[in-house]
Amino acid sequence: MGEAPEGAVAELVAVMRRLRAECPWKQEQTHRSLVRYLLEETYETVDAIDAGELSGDWSHLAEELGDVLLQVVFHAAIAEERGEFDLDDVARGITAKMRRRNPHVFGAADAGAEGLSAAEVDVLWQRMKAAEKPGATASPLPSGLPALLYADKALARRERAGSALPEAGPGIGERLLALVAEARAAGVDPEEALRDVVRGLD
Repeated sequence: MGEAPEGAVAELVAVMRRLRAECPWKQEQTHRSLVRYLLEETYETVDAIDAGELSGDWSHLAEELGDVLLQVVFHAAIAEERGEFDLDDVARGITAKMRRRNPHVFGAADAGAEGLSAAEVDVLWQRMKAAEKPGATASPLPSGLPALLYADKALARRERAGSALPEAGPGIGERLLALVAEARAAGVDPEEALRDVVRGLD
């Protein structure tokens, strides 16, 4: 831990280390105080993706991804100072997870996972995820998710568990949930669909 990576990311890590050492504002930040900026940058990245789809110009996305990367490096720098983990640990952890959960790509050639559809790959991913924590209950969904995305993920969990979908009721919330279920059945991302329509009102 604490070794300098190479290339452009190494320069960013070095810049953040110096900022943490010399910038009073950066020194005061904590994981919790940075949450609002991580959320803001994430939503700005979503906007850049939507704009790129419309215009074909993806240069703004590169900038926004840089802002998200900065947040990752910032959190890793704080943890490194505490002797907990650093950016290399973060990268190694997610790399190992990708290898474990994608045996159709990284597994043995005779594993029988070649030629899977996207839906079958998702089933395999969920199976690998469950195998990593046998007997553990599913972690709660993040409470800060947008409501449509929250509903979509909750319905997906019920489907994987073999539970019946809730019946549509007369309330607005129940009807909205029924629409999310309808979108799932049609293979439509409800969050994206509504965002596209609302953007067209401008």
